[in-house]
Amino acid sequence: MNNLKNKIESFFKIKERGSSISKEIIGGVTIFLAMLYILPVNAGMLAETGMPMAAVFAATAISAGIATILMGLLANYPIGLASGMGVNAFFTYTVVFGLGFSWEEALAAVLVSGVIFLVISFTNIRKKLINAIPKDLKLSIGAGIGFFVAFIGLKNAGIVVASPATGVAMGNLAHPAVLLGLFGIILVLVLSAMKNKFAVIISIAVTGILGVILGLLGVNLMPSFGGESLGKVSDISQTFGKAFKAIPSLLSKPESYAVIFTFLFVDFFDTSGTLVAVGHDAGLLDSEGQLIGDKKAFLIDAIGTVTGSVLGTSTVTSFVESTTGIQSGSRTGLTAVTTGVLFLLSLLIYPLFGFANGIFDPVTGLVYSPVTSMALVLVGSLMISSLKDLDWENKVSVTSGFMTIVGMILFYSIADGIAFGIITYLVMMLASGKFKKVNLTVYILSALFIINLIIRFTVLA
Repeated sequence: MNNLKNKIESFFKIKERGSSISKEIIGGVTIFLAMLYILPVNAGMLAETGMPMAAVFAATAISAGIATILMGLLANYPIGLASGMGVNAFFTYTVVFGLGFSWEEALAAVLVSGVIFLVISFTNIRKKLINAIPKDLKLSIGAGIGFFVAFIGLKNAGIVVASPATGVAMGNLAHPAVLLGLFGIILVLVLSAMKNKFAVIISIAVTGILGVILGLLGVNLMPSFGGESLGKVSDISQTFGKAFKAIPSLLSKPESYAVIFTFLFVDFFDTSGTLVAVGHDAGLLDSEGQLIGDKKAFLIDAIGTVTGSVLGTSTVTSFVESTTGIQSGSRTGLTAVTTGVLFLLSLLIYPLFGFANGIFDPVTGLVYSPVTSMALVLVGSLMISSLKDLDWENKVSVTSGFMTIVGMILFYSIADGIAFGIITYLVMMLASGKFKKVNLTVYILSALFIINLIIRFTVLA
């Protein structure tokens, strides 16, 4: 037994990174619970296109499991991957509904973008693009993701809601699901203040159990255990390989190239932002502030997208919810392996995790996730500490960093936040006469961001 333990610790460099097997496993479970919502949500959204929901559910779980395990074994990163939110909405509402593509053609576009991403990951282009981002902007990206994650948590809890008058507003704090979510947030903050190492996992468990008990006592809109499985492995036969067959018809459409570029753009920069944030918090940066082993991480992210499209789901990408595991103490790929195994097992044991599902309220039309939202709020609050190293005397750094953070939150997109920040940085550097100090790659990145915006709001509008 000790021999196996030593091999695991050596393979994942657990002691070297200041962690332990128990911390890694707990971190993996935490990430899984924080990401669990993607299974029914992604399946439900893509099913609107006519895709079989059971097949998408199974494809989402299996592609997440495979990609996340590979991330742990090959890159030794504590990161979970699954079909990304935002890009699945683009898949459904823009590509299929807006442009009239079939879901098979949309899957083909995801497949082609994944292959291109794979090729880019083998080259130095990836490294040059990431390394060209100024240090202060990288710090702002990490903090921006923290604000973004916390915003998602508050939104999922129903504490922040959309408002036609003001954009966003405070939710109904008398709503039972919102109250449960608020209880979970208060609990995790209290435990964190008491320096409890298991604050997140305890809060998820206590909030979930409390919700189930309240539901049994007759309180409406509470989480519950049990239910039916939403999909199984055999269901994938309905979507498996459809992407390959649709490539000829996809490429015959002029808009397809813009669609492929957008899928590629979002995947690359969402992944870049997540890796920078996780790498900073997990201590995976070298002495020059560059990510260690990021090439493998990008390769696996691309492999995840290709695998997902073949199985039958939208773009698979690195999840920012992985930061919940980092704050629980995870530092190695054993965390990712744990998360990935749970995703594969979820096809068998998914009903047991019903307490972590979103709760749909037919009256408000909103979906609440009171059991897991507190993890995102706590982790988000901890991630903003990177701003302490920002050069606060440099107006360019402060303003471009601010725009990065605001962009991520208000545009609800990591990629768009990065674009907003880098373009702001370039404009201010040019205005201050410091154009010679700007890395050539920053000019290229800004041009790509602008091209992407033009495509999205003209060609794909």
